[in-house]
Amino acid sequence: MQAGRFITLEGGEGAGKTTLLTTLQSKLLAKGYEVVVTREPGGTPGAEAIRNLLVTGSAERWSALSELCLFFAAREDHLNRLIRPALARGAFVLCDRFTDSTRVYQGQAGGAGLEAVELLDRLIVGHTQPDLTMILDLDPAIGLKRAAARHGNEDRFESKTLDFHNALRTAYLGLANHFPTRCVVLDAQTKPEALGHVAWELLTKRFVLA
Repeated sequence: MQAGRFITLEGGEGAGKTTLLTTLQSKLLAKGYEVVVTREPGGTPGAEAIRNLLVTGSAERWSALSELCLFFAAREDHLNRLIRPALARGAFVLCDRFTDSTRVYQGQAGGAGLEAVELLDRLIVGHTQPDLTMILDLDPAIGLKRAAARHGNEDRFESKTLDFHNALRTAYLGLANHFPTRCVVLDAQTKPEALGHVAWELLTKRFVLA
């Protein structure tokens, strides 16, 4: 059986990751592939319980280092119970956020430091790294307005300062330069249909899909 493919979508708040994931899922299913769509933090019952601790409450509920530990606790469960079994079956795993989010939110913008992130990534993620990461780039002011329209209670990170979100954007673009073979930056101001077309073209060329 061919090994599965692990694809992650990254970007700031309101960048349109969920919409793009749905588009890619539909196109892959139409081609006959098994597709597992998931998210971080979350994806398994244990990780979803930790998600509730991370994405609700005040912006200062946790320090960046506390967040870092919680995210990797959720990630360990997510990997072992969902992502790795799906990849072993040969499925496409489409994940809304992964370690790159931890690198920029906690490691860089949050101040916990990349050294701590990379140490935990080696320990917990190991060789289960994404095959392709699409970074949806958007002016944070626009993204935050989009996110506010969702009217959900998972707004802890959205409530952080605009300076924090600008730092996230800079950090994401830095990651794209640091991992040029894995990361591709997409313009998230593009209309959803056009963005979906660009992302699908990228996917089909990267993995030579039939």
